[in-house]
Amino acid sequence: MTKLEGVRACVFDAYGTLFDIHAPLRKLAPEIGPEAENISKLWRQKQLEYTWLRSLMGVHADFWHVTGDALDYALEHYKVHELGLRDEIMALYLKLEAYPDVVEALQAVRNQGKRTAILSNGSPSMLDSAVRHAGVEKLFDAVLSVEDVGIYKPSRRVYRHAMQKLQLHDAPSICFVSANGWDAQAAAQFGFQAVRVNRFGLADDRIPGKPAALIADLGSLAALI
Repeated sequence: MTKLEGVRACVFDAYGTLFDIHAPLRKLAPEIGPEAENISKLWRQKQLEYTWLRSLMGVHADFWHVTGDALDYALEHYKVHELGLRDEIMALYLKLEAYPDVVEALQAVRNQGKRTAILSNGSPSMLDSAVRHAGVEKLFDAVLSVEDVGIYKPSRRVYRHAMQKLQLHDAPSICFVSANGWDAQAAAQFGFQAVRVNRFGLADDRIPGKPAALIADLGSLAALI
């Protein structure tokens, strides 16, 4: 495994990388039924699509709004209309569980003297809730939201925002870590030393940008930097 040189900070995507986005529907699967997994997948698909479409349209809404719209679409598609279920799912999204490898990996990175931050599509209140629920608030030097920029990833403005906030003027000094292939590839195209966490066994997207490293889980990160 090739070691990354010159890394001063590790910046992490949040949803799907640190936090398990499919936990809410998995928890409610016994009452939702066999379509729970498909609903969760469609919810995530539409959540991402709506961020990209809004960015292209120039009509921004925060991630909480987009997440709700995407859930409404998924529930409607599968004809799930149970009263109160939508609000229960959304409440669970504010309390996502961290993946089992997160805490140890963050501690290992910080033990090497590297700064740590989150750079996420999530709104500040969503990120604050998730970070606190997972008990990892003391493991980050900064939690950065696209709301400060007004556009979603993979806009270059978002990645540049991380450099500005961390006061790092050389893009390769940031190791950007994401389990979302498109995000890791866009960050690599921007100039970060991107590490893709292949949690879901997916192929690279056919878009510009080649990550510096591919790892199966966050436990392998510290050895890279």
